[in-house]
Amino acid sequence: MKAVITVVGHDTKGIIAKVSSKCAESGANIAEISQSILKEYFAMIMVIEIGELTVPFADFVDDMRKLGEENDLDIRTMHEDIFNSMHKI
Repeated sequence: MKAVITVVGHDTKGIIAKVSSKCAESGANIAEISQSILKEYFAMIMVIEIGELTVPFADFVDDMRKLGEENDLDIRTMHEDIFNSMHKI
């Protein structure tokens, strides 16, 4: 099982480290990552494997959202089933 994480905010040092540390702490494995800097803005999309999460997925989603709030970032986590359903006609 996989999930998609998006991160958007003002660019600051350590964003990738904070997000990836929270993933590792929760048992998620980063499968793919893409990030870019657009002027002073940071944007990242991660695909993570969630089959070995040590917390319920809903708690992981909340933890990532809180991490975003603490760091003035918009962090959203979506299960791949929801993501795929949203992008089918």
